Amino acid sequence: MMAIDFAGLKQLAETSAAVTAPCNCHDAGILAWQAMPLSLELDQFEEVASLVEDPFAEPTFTEYHPHGTRYNSDDAPIAPRFYPANLSHVLRCVKCNRHYLRYTEGGGYFSELRIRALRPQLLVDASP
Repeated sequence: MMAIDFAGLKQLAETSAAVTAPCNCHDAGILAWQAMPLSLELDQFEEVASLVEDPFAEPTFTEYHPHGTRYNSDDAPIAPRFYPANLSHVLRCVKCNRHYLRYTEGGGYFSELRIRALRPQLLVDASP
């Protein structure tokens, strides 16, 4: 999977925002990071790009919240070089062409797919 640059990511986000077709992915309301809803099937999405710049480099786990948002805030910025966006892949819904970010959250005894809508107004090209 090839890494996407910020301009390409912004373009996908704008394309996604222009979609008006009804779809169960949109109805799921995944504006903030959350566990993959049970109402969505994995095969409904295809990976189209990655935000992982170097899969061999140690990623930062620092989040980007300059205005006091939190990880699970609907309006939290999407900063591709910050956690968890820096571990994400860009998905496209094969039913409606909306785009999402997905990464795998790993804990001591579990792993969980987390997903979030890719929205252009939240994208920030910030450096760590």
